[in-house]
Amino acid sequence: MPNTYSDDFIKQVLTQTKVIALVGASEKSTRDSYHVMAFLQGKGYRVIPVNPGLAGKQIHGETVYGTLADIPQQQTGPIDMVDVFRNSEAALGVTEQAIAIGAKTVWMQLGVINDEAAAKGRGAGLNVVMNRCPAIEIPRLGL
Repeated sequence: MPNTYSDDFIKQVLTQTKVIALVGASEKSTRDSYHVMAFLQGKGYRVIPVNPGLAGKQIHGETVYGTLADIPQQQTGPIDMVDVFRNSEAALGVTEQAIAIGAKTVWMQLGVINDEAAAKGRGAGLNVVMNRCPAIEIPRLGL
């Protein structure tokens, strides 16, 4: 599937998602990931920040974890979506980690496109979205 997704597919992903791991989370208010995390929390999602340089700190009231594997899913609930705020090259490794922790969706942010990662994710049964932002899609779709 190329970078075109039906509105129904995007709606399904966003309505079935409850817990999001945001990889590349930042504590800097100038970063998009900081604002997207707050937006998603405001829409009722539990958002778990992931950033090895900030592990143990807090962003928007949530503890930051160093890797996806470090997230204690018995406490947070299962990770439904991994939101990738990293560059396109890093997306493959993040997708492999998402598969390993049993995530249902890998969502690559605007500008993040990695066809190998997408193919690997889909091959493992994950929903994959590339080059989109949930903070844009949610209002666009009226969710």
